[in-house]
Amino acid sequence: MAENDQTGAENGGFAEDEQNAPQLRVITQYIKDMSFENPGAPQSLTPQAEAPKIGVNVDVGVRGLSDTDFEVEIKLSVEAKSADAPIFIVELTYAGICRLENIPQESMQAVLLIECPRMIFPFARRIVADATRDGGFPPLMIDPIDFALLYRQQMSEAQATVGNA
Repeated sequence: MAENDQTGAENGGFAEDEQNAPQLRVITQYIKDMSFENPGAPQSLTPQAEAPKIGVNVDVGVRGLSDTDFEVEIKLSVEAKSADAPIFIVELTYAGICRLENIPQESMQAVLLIECPRMIFPFARRIVADATRDGGFPPLMIDPIDFALLYRQQMSEAQATVGNA
């Protein structure tokens, strides 16, 4: 038993398996592009008789920076309408640099398109809420997004496209 403790100490206190364990870290996060439009102000700021219809579109993109570092972007487009007239429009591209180490190659795409966006999404959500509040509206709290479902939909669409070619 003492030999096992010594071996751990020689490896910097980590067992060899722990040194090779999969790791995902967000190195930094930032707003890449943002737009808030309030085309009907100040009239649009008066209370409405009925709640506006709010549409949210989400897209995720990945760009490799090195063997271990990737830029992961979440593009959010939010439009609130009342009687087909826009009340406000928010467009946000929020990105993070994610470092992936010891991730099996067959899992890389899923980690990049599911786990990385899941980690940075709460920050993008807060930015949209702050922008709508600062624009004179109640803060818009976007519902949590199931990035695994989005990933499966993208994979299905890609397979359908390949099947039709």
